[in-house]
Amino acid sequence: MNGRFLINRSDGKIMGVAAGLANWTGVDALVIRIGLVAALLVTGPVVVILYLLTGWLASEG
Repeated sequence: MNGRFLINRSDGKIMGVAAGLANWTGVDALVIRIGLVAALLVTGPVVVILYLLTGWLASEG
């Protein structure tokens, strides 16, 4: 982990949440995005709501 979680809008596709998580954890952004899609298929709209909340509330880096 690289300290504090920050959104990475420059490398992001939609809101930069997956790119920010990738920077924070050191995992490739594609793996994070695939995990988010898999979580969406399992939990439904819960992941979408959490993604949007993270995109709105997290600081930009």
